[in-house]
Amino acid sequence: MTITVLDTYPAMREILRAPREERDGLLAAMVEPAAGMYRYFPGEVDLVALHRMASGFPLDRDEERCLDALEALRDADAWTRIGRALEAAVATQLAATPDITVPDLTVLLVLGDPADELFMGPAMGLTANGSVTGYLYLNLWPYPENLERLEATAVHELNHNLRYSPGGVVWDPATVTVGEHVVSEGLADAFARQLYGDLGYSRLSTPHLHDDAVFEKVVSGLDVTGMQNFAAWVLGDAIAGRYGATTVGLPTGAGYAAGNRLVDAYLAATGRTAAEALHVPSREVIDTVL
Repeated sequence: MTITVLDTYPAMREILRAPREERDGLLAAMVEPAAGMYRYFPGEVDLVALHRMASGFPLDRDEERCLDALEALRDADAWTRIGRALEAAVATQLAATPDITVPDLTVLLVLGDPADELFMGPAMGLTANGSVTGYLYLNLWPYPENLERLEATAVHELNHNLRYSPGGVVWDPATVTVGEHVVSEGLADAFARQLYGDLGYSRLSTPHLHDDAVFEKVVSGLDVTGMQNFAAWVLGDAIAGRYGATTVGLPTGAGYAAGNRLVDAYLAATGRTAAEALHVPSREVIDTVL
């Protein structure tokens, strides 16, 4: 098992300084080593278009602002910290579940778009994905709160990656439930908190962590099926609306907050650690708690 944190600092600096007509090609070359994370997309993927859709740094404006942010990432030693955190987290996970197979991991860290109001505001300057075996994607703006959570954010995505790797939980987009997604976010935060304390809470989860009305509303949708229906239940209406999904009357991060509550109650009831609960069925968590 190897962990490769792609050194995207020099590539991003080159892109932001290059003539604008050259930037698409340079961006595609930077992302190509992690293009396998799009292997389930139909047809030939457009890496530049996907970068833009994910609120990645702009290729036609805000160069100086992005260059300053890039230096903030370097000053924070972001790439090294992420690599070390993942190595330590894998060791912790293997100690708890020695029979799992940890895949080779490729990590892509990119800057976000400072002019994207949803990304910089409700999403708090962070989008990330660890759902595709072998790949972690971290797109962030270096707010101080995001920089101090670099390790926890990477470990959160690692937990997703290991939960859904071969031999783990099967994620079928057509039949998977909101409950599985909500529980998975709670487990990922719990694993990050096992290693980093309260910094392991996703920033999206904390505003509504103790809101009983939000919790009850999310619980009412746990049996909703089909990945296309998930956005509002987990991320909230504001983010769901960006992508044309149906809203359900929930604030940003509602599913993360509910997931933390469900998983914490489950771990307290069973005496397990988050690492030990890596592959626990979401149904078991829900039935134990509710």
